[in-house]
Amino acid sequence: MKNSVGREIPEYLEGYGQVKPFEGAFANYGDRCKTTVKLRSKKPGESKLVDTIDEVLDKVGIRDGMTVSFHHHLRNGDFVLNQVMAAIAKRGIKDITVAATGIFPIHEPLVALIKDGTVTGINVNYIAPGPVAKAISKGLLKNPAVLMSHGGRPRAIESGDIHIDVAFIAAPTADSYGNMNGVYGNAACGTLAYAVPDAQYADCVVAVTDNLVPYPACPIEITQDYVDYVVKVDSIGDPNGIVSGTLTVTKDPVGLRIAKLAAEVIEATDYIKDGMSFQTGAGGTSLAVAAEVRKFMKEKNVVGSFAAGGITGYMVDMLKEGLFRTLFDVQCFDFKAIASLRDNETHQWMSGSLYGNPHNRGAVVNNLDVMILGATEIDTDFNVNVVTGSDGVIIGASGGHNDTAAGSKISIVVTNLTKGRLPVVKDKVTTVTTPGETVDVLVTERGIAVNPRRTDLIEKLKETHLPVMLIEELKDLAERLTGKPEPIQVGDQVVAIVEYRDGTVIDVVRKVLD
Repeated sequence: MKNSVGREIPEYLEGYGQVKPFEGAFANYGDRCKTTVKLRSKKPGESKLVDTIDEVLDKVGIRDGMTVSFHHHLRNGDFVLNQVMAAIAKRGIKDITVAATGIFPIHEPLVALIKDGTVTGINVNYIAPGPVAKAISKGLLKNPAVLMSHGGRPRAIESGDIHIDVAFIAAPTADSYGNMNGVYGNAACGTLAYAVPDAQYADCVVAVTDNLVPYPACPIEITQDYVDYVVKVDSIGDPNGIVSGTLTVTKDPVGLRIAKLAAEVIEATDYIKDGMSFQTGAGGTSLAVAAEVRKFMKEKNVVGSFAAGGITGYMVDMLKEGLFRTLFDVQCFDFKAIASLRDNETHQWMSGSLYGNPHNRGAVVNNLDVMILGATEIDTDFNVNVVTGSDGVIIGASGGHNDTAAGSKISIVVTNLTKGRLPVVKDKVTTVTTPGETVDVLVTERGIAVNPRRTDLIEKLKETHLPVMLIEELKDLAERLTGKPEPIQVGDQVVAIVEYRDGTVIDVVRKVLD
């Protein structure tokens, strides 16, 4: 069957179930029910402290077919997922689903567990290029991986679409009764926001810490009433692996031109004004956009309401300069952001659900004015791909891409027109991550295209000197520079399912033929 973006998807997939096709970005709202929660109450005097991960596995009754979850705030410095999964594998447990908020190259040991059947399912909302992504792309995982968004995952947990048997929460600081924070300790990572729904809805919750402090821990982000057990290990992670992305403004002339054009689009469309809200990523070009926006804000004496998302030191500097009243932080990308979250009361954390869940009473993304997005590919319908590379191999998942595109008043994709001698603008993207109906503007070094749906933006940009053209013209220009690439040859096997933030299926990833 075909969904509303014209992608051919199966009606049923073994290991996933009945497929609900994507029907549109705003087609699936209304009354919702949250799932019930199973918990075991604690009597006075009953200890939560456990000596080892192996003992924890005994207490939680780990067995075949369970779903275990992990967060990725330690990113490529995380030790906890590997520690726990090694202990599970040692017991001969099979058919485990790993529900992780993120998977990185450090999690390469999962590949062996996929091959031997210890792990047969993976749900994830960010996956970095690396061994696990390649293993999934090759079809080694028994069941299709489910690629979600940062808002879609908490929605799935709260609705019961994902049922977590045991949540293992890496806690840079915890006390003996399970109160946790991420701003102190040797592996301080900032907020623990993505682990919040796991703590609230898992059958059993285990705090894994290397910094056990006297009761009560302070501050507290995840509270004791959600936690069953606390286990101290030698180390939960390497803080040097926490730093993510390019954390300085690009010096590349092409990237700087793209950033300047993007900022001029924001200014020309009247979004740089008092009370504005803004989000951008951690890449060099994205930070360059922030630098250009910063100049406009200072020139116009603008004070924004908030900046949001994954927070970098650059956004911390803008907060300190008084350019924003507050930061909403769902993950800290560097040490300056971690320190700011700890020390500055106007820098506040938000859960993944508060950030982007489409089925709560209103996510923060709904109040975003300006969102700066990246793209691996974009097509002439403005659909964006950030999941697969030009070779069809998995290189990511939505993260907050389709959450913020849907919520923001103007979503702007910034990208080079060509990458690696391949066109970025295509007739059809390899994999749809974010539907074109939520993408407003494409900015490249060669020109700017505006989604025809946004006639208001088209009219405003007509009055400027900016190089606005049709997206079809940008595609033709890219193909003149690079030639038209041959289509990727894929087989029938579905190796991953791309869920939109509302739980419908917007696309599938098929095994690439050798």
